[in-house]
Amino acid sequence: MSSEEQREQEREQEREQEQRDLAVAREAGIHRLAIPTPFMVGRVNAYLIEDSPLTLVDSGPNSAKAMDELEQALAARGHAVEDIELLVVSHQHMDHFGLASILARRSGAEVAALDLLAPFLANYREASDHDDSFAEQLMLRHGIPPEVVTALRAVSAGFRAWGSPVQVTRTLAHGSELELRDRTLRVLHRPGHSPSDTVFLDDRSDIGEPSILLAADHLIAHISSNPLLTRPLEAEGDYTGPRPQALITYMASLEETRATELSLVLPGHGPPISDHVSLIDQRFRMHARRAEKMHHLIASQPRSAHEIAQELWGNVAVTQAYLTLSEVLGHVDLLLRDGLVVEEERVGVVRFRAT
Repeated sequence: MSSEEQREQEREQEREQEQRDLAVAREAGIHRLAIPTPFMVGRVNAYLIEDSPLTLVDSGPNSAKAMDELEQALAARGHAVEDIELLVVSHQHMDHFGLASILARRSGAEVAALDLLAPFLANYREASDHDDSFAEQLMLRHGIPPEVVTALRAVSAGFRAWGSPVQVTRTLAHGSELELRDRTLRVLHRPGHSPSDTVFLDDRSDIGEPSILLAADHLIAHISSNPLLTRPLEAEGDYTGPRPQALITYMASLEETRATELSLVLPGHGPPISDHVSLIDQRFRMHARRAEKMHHLIASQPRSAHEIAQELWGNVAVTQAYLTLSEVLGHVDLLLRDGLVVEEERVGVVRFRAT
């Protein structure tokens, strides 16, 4: 068998596993609706829970194409937008909540989200301004040239229309329960990928049925969720406090998920996950390798986070400067925690030096 034939066989096995996993979710009354986005990550998974109230977890971005395909996906299940009774928002990224306001107006549905997230969603445009100010200061401090920072801020402003403010009518606390007729969803705050990441555990193992986690972007099979450096949710206005440690926070959240007995994880993008423990272990090993690689670079000479990103990813460190900056600083935080590097600031730019 050639290598290409072997790869095709593996892809076919993955497709078959995906269909089996989606069938398990359908048996539990949970249906994946894959909605188009304009972003590199591709389609976002919204989940229709056929229960009472009829519930939609996440919505897709604010676009006519997303709305059209969402309506078609609902119709294929025998529903219309107007039938939705509860909208649940998993976190603060626009591909997950952009349509929520329109859907709520058309259906009269309740909108539920983490209590910490509600002010952000209600004041989305103002909050986005503060997020951009936070990102700008962080980029400048870690060596990204001012002209690149200015260009990226303009790009960010241009993307905002994919989101839209929405009023949360039902706030959810970490550890609380969302009661439906046939199930109870436990609300779990799992920050890291974003400060507001919320997962929902449908645990019916006591009656011999699968335990399913609706995980949004907390855990994704085919890509590693990028822990983005983001202004803390509780911050009011422009934030000037200590730099958040997004990767360290994210890894702690993954530890909690790893310790949870699960039959299936339904992510915000891509196929379901049937072995979350192995996947999380793989991610931990990957982060350790990346931190070690960055340690070798810093040991050869002190570098800024942007210089490290350029060394690792070349021009991608310019075109996707904030993503790569978040990636580098997350792993440098592991090195700082372990005492392997120190942070030194000169003329407003931070560089990292090996101890």
